[in-house]
Amino acid sequence: MDASKVNKIEGRRESFSSHNSQTAKEFIDSQLQLEADAREALPYSFDSCTYALGPLRQTLFACITCNPPPANPDEPYTAAAVCYSCSISCHGEHTLVELFYKRNFVCDCGTTRMPSSSCCTLRDDPATGKKGAHSQEAAPGNTYSQNFRNKFCGCGEQYDAFSEKGTMFQCLGLGTVETGGCGEDWWHPECLIGLPRDWNKAVPKDQGLGGDAAEDEADEETPLPPGFPAEDDFQHLICYKCVDSNPWIKQYAGSTGFLPPVMKNGGLPKAVNEIHEPKDTVEPKPEALLEDETKADETQAKESKVEKSKVEEQETAEVSSKKRKADDEQPADTAPAPKRAKEEAAEENQLKPTTPEDEFKETTNTVIPSAPKHAALPKPAPTESLSLFAMEDFHNHLCRCAECFPNLVPHPQLREAEETYEPPVSEDGDADGAASAGTGSIYDRGEAALNGVDRVRAIEGAMAYNHLRDNLKAFLKPFAESGQAVSAEDIKGIFEKLRGDDQGIQDAANKASDNTNDKDGDGSNRNEQSGTRL
Repeated sequence: MDASKVNKIEGRRESFSSHNSQTAKEFIDSQLQLEADAREALPYSFDSCTYALGPLRQTLFACITCNPPPANPDEPYTAAAVCYSCSISCHGEHTLVELFYKRNFVCDCGTTRMPSSSCCTLRDDPATGKKGAHSQEAAPGNTYSQNFRNKFCGCGEQYDAFSEKGTMFQCLGLGTVETGGCGEDWWHPECLIGLPRDWNKAVPKDQGLGGDAAEDEADEETPLPPGFPAEDDFQHLICYKCVDSNPWIKQYAGSTGFLPPVMKNGGLPKAVNEIHEPKDTVEPKPEALLEDETKADETQAKESKVEKSKVEEQETAEVSSKKRKADDEQPADTAPAPKRAKEEAAEENQLKPTTPEDEFKETTNTVIPSAPKHAALPKPAPTESLSLFAMEDFHNHLCRCAECFPNLVPHPQLREAEETYEPPVSEDGDADGAASAGTGSIYDRGEAALNGVDRVRAIEGAMAYNHLRDNLKAFLKPFAESGQAVSAEDIKGIFEKLRGDDQGIQDAANKASDNTNDKDGDGSNRNEQSGTRL
């Protein structure tokens, strides 16, 4: 949940509005940069609602303007959420809460869960066939949580993208709120391990920061609390609510594909410190005792060497005897057999213990299946409330035997990686000018709109444009000749005059001409090298 892109666009907008005057080139460059920033923040086209596609895992937005939550949480509330396209095309000027991904959800825009006055401008009304669907049947399979009221985490805190610091993590959601799960909620790391929200305020910080150092300190992300796994160590989270509602999954804590259990009260288990016992002090021995021990070691080594030599001679004699006996018994026209290999194979067969499984395989020629994965899991499973943190490939390490697979059936997100719907990426428009409503520059969209109307209206639009252009040219010409800056108030005034006051336009132009002769006066007029200012 990061509002940096939104802040970036807002900052540029405020920067533009703070200028009293601006050159035409600066204005165009600023608008193009605003469009580029907007395309970066909203990279997908938004000309198609996902209602007709049915249940999807998709990005959702709750509209607080159309469905304001009551002040009292106990009062009845009809929650609703809209897809990415509708959040821009139908609710672009409303207060929205970004919910990010939710699975098995159908867009609520234009349905009975929204006010009848709020229609979906991207769909046709099934009754009239005109654009603007409303009061359509809402999907009965949609599920709603506290997130749709702009409340998140186990603490139920209101989320503010502009003031929130640190990282929040989304749970895989093994069940809805009604079944004891969290409904894919977003969690503060400290709330998962039993720490207060302001835990980091108790951490001592360096004093005396000022200037840029103080700003850098304020911009720093809130660190993860002690006892919480590092972000790079895991890919998925299953919160303690979902684990408690599915206690069978606790047995996977600390197994392949999962981190050790992260307790609701305490986080990761602390590493056991090695206990170093003091070594016994060795007292130096007298020289006489050392000499006796050295002589005894030498005598023992000589005796061992003699015994070893006798054993080797005896083994060599036995081998030679065996070879001579085999040579005598073997026919002259028969090639010598690989005795060594046969003897080793016989010895291995004699040494290898036979098991009931081996005897069963020999008699039936049947392959015995390997033990299920859950047989190798750590035992016993923890009994306390805990959260699970899983690797990217954890799906491959879950047991799918006849006993365990029924646990996975209600949760497809555990069986394989989920597919998430994303709208088509917005393009800059094609050669025919048939760009979507949310693509291309202002000029491209205007040209595309002009190509989409009939010939009569296109001619009328072109004539209106030429009339506006000629009037603006007459108004701006004196300013360009004098180098006088055109303020925002001047632009506002010219558009007011264009609505019917031709004399006002002439008066404004005469005023600019009079100012041309005042270059040597009080200096109120400025010569601009970069051209006309807007």
